[in-house]
Amino acid sequence: MSAVQETLQALRRSIAAIEPAATEAGQRFTCGAPAVDELLGGGFLRAAVHEIFAREAADAGAAAGFTAGLAARAAADGRRVIWVRQGFCVAETGALHAPGLAALGLDPRLLVVVTGPDAACVLQAGAEALRCPALGAVVIEPWGDPRSLDLTASRRLALAAEQSGVPALLLRIAAMPRPSAAATRWSVAAAPSRPLLANTPGHPAFDITLLRHRSGLESRRWRLEWHREHRLFHEPPPLPRPVVPLPAGRPASPGITRLARTG
Repeated sequence: MSAVQETLQALRRSIAAIEPAATEAGQRFTCGAPAVDELLGGGFLRAAVHEIFAREAADAGAAAGFTAGLAARAAADGRRVIWVRQGFCVAETGALHAPGLAALGLDPRLLVVVTGPDAACVLQAGAEALRCPALGAVVIEPWGDPRSLDLTASRRLALAAEQSGVPALLLRIAAMPRPSAAATRWSVAAAPSRPLLANTPGHPAFDITLLRHRSGLESRRWRLEWHREHRLFHEPPPLPRPVVPLPAGRPASPGITRLARTG
């Protein structure tokens, strides 16, 4: 490499370092946790698809809560959020609860919920909603691993998001990761929270893992809490006492028995 080329590359790096706001103004939204936002290059891309998977079936509520928090962050300027759900999601996990969303900081008055009979309709409605640049975010929630949600369908969603600049949050319950056009892919589980003053219930806590980033970032894991008042995620201090894992294959003590899940 010649000296001229090295100088040009050094100049490009310097410009990118001192003018990040000029090059990406309005193109990202932050989650509020510096470690996460910095790793993502300043936050979540708006003009992109982000997949959020529930780690286990019991983590459906945690994944939905994390998604709602991201939607609130993306629409922090008061724009509306469209949440498109498959009817089977309502039957399996229940309807969205307005007081609960308000408790998370997502104003139900700015939320429009659309229910589709199957995954194909949900994806089509989500793609149509993404074409509206006035929205703050679009949440798309099909159930499981439908055939209609293939690589082509995810590319269609990504193209719509790129054209409008509206982020698509693809909430995946009872699903396994497959090839997609998503910019990021996350696994979410419920995490223990720290009690507040007078031992009152603490902030909602999430165990999140970055499974995939299209720029090739390595997988990372965080424990985050959601603050409703400030409408942001943050990394809390360590729990006051360590959590000891149960020994594999046997109960922790003779007085504890294992319970089998049914249904």
